[in-house]
Amino acid sequence: MSTALAAPPAGTYYDTALKTRAIRLLPADYVVTDEPVALVTLLGSCVAACLYDPLPGLGGMNHFMLPGGHGDDGKPARYGVNAMELLINGLLKRGANRRRLQAKVFGGGNVLSGIHSDPIGTRNASFVLDYLDAEKIPVLAQDLGDNQARKIGFFPRTGRTLVKRLPATRDDVVDVERALYGRLARAPVAGPVELF
Repeated sequence: MSTALAAPPAGTYYDTALKTRAIRLLPADYVVTDEPVALVTLLGSCVAACLYDPLPGLGGMNHFMLPGGHGDDGKPARYGVNAMELLINGLLKRGANRRRLQAKVFGGGNVLSGIHSDPIGTRNASFVLDYLDAEKIPVLAQDLGDNQARKIGFFPRTGRTLVKRLPATRDDVVDVERALYGRLARAPVAGPVELF
């Protein structure tokens, strides 16, 4: 058994609440594995797609921040379009069958106050549902939208998923998201630049 990672995960640890070994995913991470572990992440406006093929007991999770963007900035999995392609291709390379893939999707909460027009959580949630519909991957479960953060525990061998909704006032999630989006806004855009 082995695990394919986008990058070294934020941490492998023993999750006392889930009573199992777990891998923690941060934004722009994705993991594909057939090991008996839980994939765990904390979501605000970000979205996690949990995909699995029940026959070989193989699954994976991604954690993306924005629906679309440039994948040439060193962290392509931060964007939904890239994160979904990386996750699906990782599963197929490991032996999953595209026709058997099943999805469960979570997050997309509008946790950042002051953003009322076209909030990022809503855009992320719409993106993941549209993407999976276009790819003809059935969504068996979802918990998207609202204004709450969520903790997700996904068991990739079975597809079992646990969701814990966190209080809407959970400041640590909001602070992390504000910092991440602030860094994105200040980061130079990769690629050619034309000055005029």
